[in-house]
Amino acid sequence: MTAESITSARADRIPWAAMAGIIATVTVFAVAQGLTYPLLSFILERQGTTSGLIGLSAAMTPLGFIVSAPFIPALSRRVSEARLAILCSILAAVTLMTIAWTEGVWVWMPLRFLLGFFANPLYVISETWLISITPTSRRGRIMGLYSSIVSGGFAVGPLSLWLTGTEGWQPFVIGMAAFLLCGLIVLAVAPRLPEMPDEGEATSVSGFFAMAPLLLFAVFTAAAFEQILLSLFAVYGAALGSAEAHIASLITCFIAGNAVLQILLGRLAEWFGSRRTMLFCILACLASCLLLPSAFNSWLIWPLVFVWGGVSFGIYTLSLIQLGERFTGQALIAGNAAFALVWGIGGIVGSPATGLAMQLIGHQGLPLSLGLLSCVLAVFLMARRWRG
Repeated sequence: MTAESITSARADRIPWAAMAGIIATVTVFAVAQGLTYPLLSFILERQGTTSGLIGLSAAMTPLGFIVSAPFIPALSRRVSEARLAILCSILAAVTLMTIAWTEGVWVWMPLRFLLGFFANPLYVISETWLISITPTSRRGRIMGLYSSIVSGGFAVGPLSLWLTGTEGWQPFVIGMAAFLLCGLIVLAVAPRLPEMPDEGEATSVSGFFAMAPLLLFAVFTAAAFEQILLSLFAVYGAALGSAEAHIASLITCFIAGNAVLQILLGRLAEWFGSRRTMLFCILACLASCLLLPSAFNSWLIWPLVFVWGGVSFGIYTLSLIQLGERFTGQALIAGNAAFALVWGIGGIVGSPATGLAMQLIGHQGLPLSLGLLSCVLAVFLMARRWRG
């Protein structure tokens, strides 16, 4: 074997080793959300907390995303990406342990803020790594696979609640162990992880908003769907007389749709284009919102929730594909941080607003709120296509 072929073989191996580190970091982020949102919502519901206050509590985690996002590019350059990821995994585990020790909606609010603040860099760094090493010809498939793995991490949270219940330390230990395991994996693969791309002019997170406003609104919509469903679907189901175990199973089915359908959506993006596929996803979300009230108490709720989960998270997958298609270097880093910031805004605005709507007009405020958001995004996407 020649020196050239040896070098080529090594280059082929490095992205897969880096992929392992990326998978570890993003899975932790997913487990944190998938576990804490329904777990804390169930606990607060038992305590008699109103749906509006439950939504406000849930919004503290995305508020942490918002506050931390502008600092991530500079911190990753100063501390190094791997060290920052390891540090954040430890701090997130300590924060989740503190949540388990304490009790009450007002005490949990600052702690949930810190959880989002520490988990967010894991999310941003992993996506920048992944997009940087993804070949253009395979971007749809690889980003679909990435999103499927993220969804698998989300599924661990509600599934663990189905196995362990929502009382005691057991569900919290699962989340803490996931954070610490992530730090260990990143430490092991750190030498093989790629450097952050540094070509191009430095772009701020705020500057990126002017570069891709519609793309960021799509991220906002995907975030609102996911975090509203995770934080308030328990309230919606309880209003219809469903048991906690049944609701947790539906949430797991929703996340299973995320995991199973993302690779398919990625392939569709390669065949038909990411913009057309995104429009299909948002129209499917709108249809699901309209069908939810009539299908909830029938067997149709299972395929409905499964597809709904896939297409709603697919909006984010397709946003990532478009981000990689349009930006590189410093703009890519700023774009990933802007995605995280907008994801946080989607959660902090979506959950309290929907919780308030449910207080004012009843439990059907949930599908009505999500349906309105779907309609607005669909109109913007179609208007952009008409303008060319």
